[in-house]
Amino acid sequence: MTHDLIIRNGLIVDGTGSPGAVGDLAVDGDRITAVGQVESGSAREIDAEGCIVTPGFVDIHTHLDAQLAWDPIGSSSCWHGVTSVVLGNCGVTFAPCKADDREQLAKMMESVEDIPADSIMSGLAWDWTSYGEYLDAVESWPKGVNVGGMVGHCAVRVHAMGERSLSEEPAGEADIEAMCALVDEAIGAGALGFSTSRTLLHRVPDGRPVPGTWADSNELTAIAQVMGNHGRGVFEAAARLGEGASDAYAACQIETEMMADISRRSGRPVTFGLAHTFLLDDLYRRVLAFVNEGNKRGGHVRPQTTARGIGILFGLSHRTPFDRSPSWKRLELLSVGEKLAALRDPTSRAQLIEDGIATRGDDFMRHTYVLDDASLHYRHDAENSIAAVAAQRGVSAVEAFMDLSLESNGRVLLNYPFLNQRLDAVEEMLSDPNVVMGLADAGAHVGQIMDASQPTYMLANWGRDLGVFSIEECVRRLTSDTADLFGIVDRGVLRAGAFADINIIDLDALALRLPEYVHDFPGGAGRYVQGSDGYRATIVNGRVSFDMGRHTGDLAGVLLRS
Repeated sequence: MTHDLIIRNGLIVDGTGSPGAVGDLAVDGDRITAVGQVESGSAREIDAEGCIVTPGFVDIHTHLDAQLAWDPIGSSSCWHGVTSVVLGNCGVTFAPCKADDREQLAKMMESVEDIPADSIMSGLAWDWTSYGEYLDAVESWPKGVNVGGMVGHCAVRVHAMGERSLSEEPAGEADIEAMCALVDEAIGAGALGFSTSRTLLHRVPDGRPVPGTWADSNELTAIAQVMGNHGRGVFEAAARLGEGASDAYAACQIETEMMADISRRSGRPVTFGLAHTFLLDDLYRRVLAFVNEGNKRGGHVRPQTTARGIGILFGLSHRTPFDRSPSWKRLELLSVGEKLAALRDPTSRAQLIEDGIATRGDDFMRHTYVLDDASLHYRHDAENSIAAVAAQRGVSAVEAFMDLSLESNGRVLLNYPFLNQRLDAVEEMLSDPNVVMGLADAGAHVGQIMDASQPTYMLANWGRDLGVFSIEECVRRLTSDTADLFGIVDRGVLRAGAFADINIIDLDALALRLPEYVHDFPGGAGRYVQGSDGYRATIVNGRVSFDMGRHTGDLAGVLLRS
């Protein structure tokens, strides 16, 4: 027998958490046909000696809903071993959509997720009305990754209620029936679930909370029951964890109990974002306890968090920490080269230092960390803060940033983690069996963060470097755990009969590259991207999509329907 592809001599880490074993893996068509010792030959063989062989990573929290229309490989996710992505998180989607509502949904996505509305409007064909038609459109796009999506509460509410969707008044019976019909169509067409936003941080352009923020439990439970009737679909939420409440902990308990109740009543899993902040330092721990209690009573609730701090990036290529000041704001329209010249000029330098010091205080500088080619570990080490670097150099933090920028030819970045601000809290969350990997936000906040590299960081930091989790456990968390939660069948595992989504990774060489700011969105809009080293090959549905870090031009991704 001759196979289409054989991967030989790699340490096979199959995605289940079982100990890895050296062996071979055979692929025919889009499926794995043998795992272990493969004696026969093949049209192509890859020697994976010294590498781990893993399932392709499954990222359940992305906002690539529009980007995939003009960026079929799904960067930056594709550079970090991700072969399957879930769209439609946080309640913000582009379907269902009446023709007159297109611009409203695009601007809402920009307001919530920092994806330029002009790029969305020009980059999408908008040749759909229903969510099923949107899935048909995504299916027709050339894709380098597999793609599934959830239907979003914002679009559903706007479609059913129009301007009233933003009201704090509860939806009426007819409104709920209309929304349930839209969700029924979406799940029937293959949506992987339903998403909503309850956080007060998500706002439409005029400052009001997004549609669905004030939805009551009757509305949410009715929608979840639609998925229960189908026997499939995940309920995902950007939860309101203590925001605006006089007793944040009591409010969190009410919120998590509601989500557990939604899960029990519908029989469907519920997932929501969870992160640590200094403001409420132990809130995450209390939420985990509430979730555990709810699950003991029959709920299926899985909070999701990231593998590192969620940080705003600052650098000369885009925004700096000091842009609110007049002299720094004047630099915004200059090229990086012109900005560097301004940093060198004695007159402008003196003014930039004065304005910068007046703009940002010491506390900000103590919790903002240097990212350069030598410091890409993302650990919140005090000695890596810009304040500490400034003290070592005997200058102000503003001068230290300016000098680092000059020394790196404008490449250095500062990273301010505003969520998951303590890495020991991140470790504690990752160690909780209810927590699932998520919140990487690929495709979102394009001018602010770059967390699509989460799989590489998880493996390299928590697995290889620190040994907090075994490599097998890291891989399980990135593959079968996320795939199983969302009902993505036959992916996230290496076994005969599963789809051939595969990574071959040189674990010793695995490393992140410094994020860069590029202008490659429609209309020349900018975004941060981040590459990696160590991925020997990535295979999607049996076809090699990346070889030694270079895309092969093969776009083998498919639509994932529930």
